[in-house]
Amino acid sequence: MLNYAIIAEYYCPSLDYMVGWTTVLEYAVVSAGLASRAREARQGKEAGATGAMRYLFGPVPSRRLGLSLGVDLVPAKTCSLDCVYCECGKTTRLTVKRDAYTPAEEVIAELDAFLDKRPALDHVTFSGAGEPTLNRDLGRIAVHVKTAHPGYRVALLTNSTLLSDPETRKQAMEAHVVCASLDAVDETVFRAVNRPHPRLSARAVVEGLLAFREEYAGELAIEVFLVPGLNDTPGETARLAEALRAIRPSRVQLNTLDRPGTEPRVTPVSRKRLLEIAEELGGVEILGPAAVRAVRAEEADAGEQVLNMLRRRPMTAEDVARVLGVSETEAQGKLDALGRVNRIVTARQPRGVFYRAVDPDPKGPRPR
Repeated sequence: MLNYAIIAEYYCPSLDYMVGWTTVLEYAVVSAGLASRAREARQGKEAGATGAMRYLFGPVPSRRLGLSLGVDLVPAKTCSLDCVYCECGKTTRLTVKRDAYTPAEEVIAELDAFLDKRPALDHVTFSGAGEPTLNRDLGRIAVHVKTAHPGYRVALLTNSTLLSDPETRKQAMEAHVVCASLDAVDETVFRAVNRPHPRLSARAVVEGLLAFREEYAGELAIEVFLVPGLNDTPGETARLAEALRAIRPSRVQLNTLDRPGTEPRVTPVSRKRLLEIAEELGGVEILGPAAVRAVRAEEADAGEQVLNMLRRRPMTAEDVARVLGVSETEAQGKLDALGRVNRIVTARQPRGVFYRAVDPDPKGPRPR
C-alpha cells in the first residue's frame, strides 16, 4: 500500500482529513502570505518592466509549489494529448515532435530580466497551455536557471507522454520537482480520457514513468485526473494502484473537474467517490478547487492582464481577485467591463460562474 496522507484542500467534509495543516485558520494565514508575496513580486516586476513578457506568467501562489513563476515553452494548445477534461481547451496542434517551439535565447533573456531583480519566488515552473517537454531546449533553459539563478528551484509540469524517450528524461531530470500525470493504464481508457497522438500508448507512458523514476532522485509527484465513468471504475483504479506502487512517486494527487473542461459532457467525480478511490490507491492527496497558476506577466492594462489569464484557463471572479490581489468586487468589475465588449463568455459550474476569453468576433456580439 502506498503510504500517503489524505489532504482535502480548500474543502473537506471533516477536518479529520486535514493533515499537515493544524487548522483551517492556519491554512488561510499561509495562503494569505503567499498572496501577499505574489503582490509584492508583481509590484517589483512592474516597477522595472520594459515591455510585455511573451513567455513568462505570474508569479502566483500555488499550494504545491509556493510562489511560482510560470514559463511557456510551446504555443498554446500544442500538446501530445487532447484530454476531454483540459481546462485550457481543445488541442489545436496534436504532436509528439520535439522542436524549438519558442526561441531559447528569448526565453532565457526574459528569465534573466525577471530573475535578476531577485523576486521572492519559490519555483520557476515550466508549464503553460501545452506540453513543455515538446520543447527540445527544455534542458538547456532549466540548466541556465539553475546556474545563473541558483537561488530558485525549477519545477516541471508534464503529461508524461514523452518520458519514454531517454533524451526527454535526461532534460526533465534538470528540474528539482517534476509533477507528472497518469490518468489511465488500460489502453481503451487512455484513449477515451486523454485522446492521445496515434503514436502514443498507455503502456509506453507507464514504462516512461518507471524508467524516469529509476534515473531521477528528485521529487516526483503524480497526478491522476478522474473522469466519471471512464477512469474511476474499480478495474481501472486497481490498475492505477498497481502502476503507482511500481513507480514509487514521492506523492500522488487525485484531481477532478473544477472549472469548464474541453468537453461539456465531462462532470466532476463525487466527493464520496474521490475518498473511496483515495483509499483504493492506498491513501493519496486530494486536490480541491485548484490554486490558480496562470497569470500572464507584465501587462500595463488591467483588462488585458485579465484577458491573458482567461485565455489560459477559465476562472471565477474569486480566482481573478486572488491572483491580482484585489477585492472580488473589483475583479467582478473588470470582468463585467470585458463582457460588455464581448471579450469573454461564461459557463456555470458547481463552484460558480467561470469566465473564458474569446477572440474578437468581427461578425458581431457573442452569446453569453
